[in-house]
Amino acid sequence: MEVRATYRYAKISAFKVREVTRAIQGLPVSAALDLVAFSPKKAAGLINKTLKSAVANAENNANLKVGGLVVKEATVGEGPTMKRMMARARGSGSRILKRSSHIRIILTDEIEIKRREKKKGGAKKSGAKKSARKAPKGAKQPGEARAEQKSES
Repeated sequence: MEVRATYRYAKISAFKVREVTRAIQGLPVSAALDLVAFSPKKAAGLINKTLKSAVANAENNANLKVGGLVVKEATVGEGPTMKRMMARARGSGSRILKRSSHIRIILTDEIEIKRREKKKGGAKKSGAKKSARKAPKGAKQPGEARAEQKSES
């Protein structure tokens, strides 16, 4: 089942938010919350708020367990842009665009969470060295070509 949450009219440009939303797509909710919590960007705080809202919707409205939820989709659309003017030289003015965005997060429990298995046997082989790559048959080694040139002249 899919559960969604939307943060509308966030006072940040969509370009800045998309960088963080791309990172959390396809992750389990716990991993996505950790990633967003330790990100230094302003967008991460807004996404954290939206993600927690989606989790609360899943728990309260859809009776889903948080442990099995995965971020299926995290999209950002552009909201309305406020136009402002700033005084410039010689009595002219320039436009300032204050952009906003709409953040939408969709969680699902239908996608299986794939976890990596921990590696076993941490002992390393100390005596084994990598052998040098051998040239194919018929190919000359770098030193052989020089030796042949000297002998011919």
